Parts: sequence; C-alpha cells; structure tokens
Amino acid sequence: MHEFAHMFFCRLRKLAVFDACYFSLGNPSGYVIHEGTTNFNSTFLVSMGPFFVNTILCLLICLPAYMPIKFFNLDHPLSYFLIWLGVSIGMHAIPSNQDADNVFQQAKISVKDKNILAILSFPIVGLIYLFNIFRIFWVDAIYGVAIGIGIPSLIFN
Repeated sequence: MHEFAHMFFCRLRKLAVFDACYFSLGNPSGYVIHEGTTNFNSTFLVSMGPFFVNTILCLLICLPAYMPIKFFNLDHPLSYFLIWLGVSIGMHAIPSNQDADNVFQQAKISVKDKNILAILSFPIVGLIYLFNIFRIFWVDAIYGVAIGIGIPSLIFN
C-alpha cells in the first residue's frame, strides 16, 4: 500500500512513472521511480502520500472490524484478520528518509516563494527523521495500533 500511495499521487499529479516494485524480499522492499518535479506541492503529495493513504485505510479497515468485538462480544477470526491487516497497513504509513529528503530539498527552494506548505513541512520532515530513527523501538507498530485500535476504542467507548 505504501508504494501504491506513491504511485497514486504520481498519477494524480501527472508525473511519469518509470518503474515500480510493490513488493520485494530484498532492500528496498518496494519503490516507485518517477520523473522529477520542481513543483513543491507535487513533491509533498507524492512523498507524503503513504502517510495519508495508509492512515486512512488503517482506520477504514479496523473501524468496522472492531465493532463486532466491542458491541456484540463476537470474537470472529475475520474481525481479527481485518484488524491485523489494518494495523499492518498503518505500520507502513510513515514516509521513508528518502521521501523526507525529497520534501526537505524542495522546501528549501519553495520557502523563498513563501509557500506555506513548504514552511510547514520543515517540522514534518524532522518528525519523519525522528520516527525512522526510533523504528528500532517499534514506533511504526505503535502508530499502526494507535490508529487501528486506539481510535476505534476512543470512538466506541
């Protein structure tokens, strides 16, 4: 889903895609190679696309799967599978350091034009770098659980 989100925003912003790999056992586990752009908004959307798409999908998959467990005390394997799927998608929402680098490089240029999104992107890029450093402490799993289980728990509590 992470790479699909990159591809989706490339298509949305009409950027040519030269190559894509959605899953690989090697490193990187996936990638989308696309044409470069000097449009900061396009760079931001393509780089941050996985955050938006994966977070929304995590919530949309987990929310209805959580309801039978919470309201009917129904422990159905399908509900647990959907929660696992949603949390797994949510775990991969955070953009990579390469995505953050792309945004940072474009933001340094676009901030001169007083682009509000470019100005706001600096702390976002810093958070991405921090988040990726702390992946060794499973913060990506914590994020997925917080979105997929935490938010439904708050909504239906």
